[in-house]
Amino acid sequence: MNETLRRAGALSWAGVNTLGQSLRKRGLDIDADVIVVGAGLAGLAAAAEAAEAGRTVLLLDQEPEQSLGGQAWWSFGGLFFVDSPEQRRLRIKDSLDLAWQDWTGTAGFDRPEDELPRRWARAYVEWAATEKRSWLRQMGHRVVPVVGWAERGGDQATGHGNSVPRFHITWGTGPGVVEPFERRVRAAAADGRLKFLFRHRVDALTMTNGVVDGVAGTVLEPSDAPRGTPSSRTPAAQGSAFELRAQAVIVTSGGIGGNHDLVRKAWPERLGSPPARMLSGVPAHVDGRMIEITEQAGGQVINRDRMWHYVEGITNWNPVWPLHGIRILPGPSSLWLDATGRRLPGPLYPGFDTLGTLAHLRGTGYDHSWFILTRKIIAREFALSGSEQNPDLTGRDRRAMLTSRFGGRVPGPVQAFVDRGADFVTGRSLAGLVDGMNTITGGAPRLDVATVRAEVVARDREAMNPFGKDGQLIAVRGARAYLGDRLMRVARPHRLLDPAAGPLIAVRLHVLTRKTLGGLHTDLSARVLRSDGNPVPGLYAAGEAAGFGGGGMHGYRSLEGTFLGGCLFSGRTAGRAAAAATAG
Repeated sequence: MNETLRRAGALSWAGVNTLGQSLRKRGLDIDADVIVVGAGLAGLAAAAEAAEAGRTVLLLDQEPEQSLGGQAWWSFGGLFFVDSPEQRRLRIKDSLDLAWQDWTGTAGFDRPEDELPRRWARAYVEWAATEKRSWLRQMGHRVVPVVGWAERGGDQATGHGNSVPRFHITWGTGPGVVEPFERRVRAAAADGRLKFLFRHRVDALTMTNGVVDGVAGTVLEPSDAPRGTPSSRTPAAQGSAFELRAQAVIVTSGGIGGNHDLVRKAWPERLGSPPARMLSGVPAHVDGRMIEITEQAGGQVINRDRMWHYVEGITNWNPVWPLHGIRILPGPSSLWLDATGRRLPGPLYPGFDTLGTLAHLRGTGYDHSWFILTRKIIAREFALSGSEQNPDLTGRDRRAMLTSRFGGRVPGPVQAFVDRGADFVTGRSLAGLVDGMNTITGGAPRLDVATVRAEVVARDREAMNPFGKDGQLIAVRGARAYLGDRLMRVARPHRLLDPAAGPLIAVRLHVLTRKTLGGLHTDLSARVLRSDGNPVPGLYAAGEAAGFGGGGMHGYRSLEGTFLGGCLFSGRTAGRAAAAATAG
């Protein structure tokens, strides 16, 4: 082992020494068979698979142990399944063919370099239609019985969006997804097959004769920073440099959503100009640094301009990380206005077309838009993304879930935003509501109450008519034909100006950074490729760093519920491939 490692005072290296000794008995001058860089969901899946295949594994992360699980821990826990028992119980008719039609219509693959991403996508959709649910279930994973209908699209049958509900919410939300994989890697650590190395920042991939054979970096000082909060980047007092050798390195370091400079640099012209101000849907350490380090070692990044940012972001009144935003998972009934008070065109309704709405709003010249709704709508239709915003589901409390989701009251976390959120306005009259909206924006731009009233009144004229031409109201009635939406997700159509439905509520919405859809170009074994299409020997990538597989298996857009699953599928693939490559 490198002498610098022996001097490192931040951690005990007994475990690494033990791994290295066992390997050297096999004639290998290395510290582990496999090094995994990044202890998020993809890293946990990769490490678990490699360790359970009999390989010795070092799992590194620059963050402290309390952030194990990465972004996935903070998630709502939505997973994309195809033709699941939950769907069938709700009379949802799904199939592999329909899911693949939706995926390709959404992805819009149109580049020569999309060959491998498309093949990854096909493999993933087949997995979601077959083994995925049973594989997770045997580890103790469970889902809420009501299937959600996210990213509904609204285009033609071959266009963007989910034709049927496929968004399965994990019982336990994000922590419930992380839990089985954390259990597996901790079991491997207890058996001596895996060693955690937290506070180890990788600064370079080491190479010998063109083969990646390890990592080099800096041991950071211990940190007690709570999960998700920024941790120190100060090196440990003594012996901070380290170098570790392995037969394979798997990069699972996440995307760029916490680095707004990189987001703006990659922002595509097709989405207009990037916002001057954005909220962050991920912690600050999701900064793209390891992707750049992998590029320096010869890995190719493709589809850098493909990204997934939400337009329903609200400022967190109780932030964990800088510029912390929460995404509203909206039902379809809120009236969506741009910053000038003009209604968005169809089919840009809440929950239908994330990037189509983003492109439209970027053309207005302003960084925010508005929802106008009623208490009845917010009580039924507002869900907040994030494990911490859903204590009933995260805590697996059935009684609290029934009270919160079916009780007719505004859920507690949502009410906290109504009461304390900087982006929420309430009013008993429309004029008073618009005054409040102008107050929180400082009148930039100033909304005209007559303009807003005209949009609201026109919509209300059709709200109580079972017929009509308003596309959004037609979509609302269509959504209520699905039992799951009618029970707990979509309010009965009503007039926004009906006093019995009030008070009126307005919500200022911001762009919220979230996912990198492009990434490191990988083959179907998760091997990182050079620009000439050949693998970088010894180097693998998975999760968001690899565009969830291949360098962008989602193409231009996502069907939702596919990010966690993409981490699991690509992490599993990388772990198994690295284990096979290091056998013997």
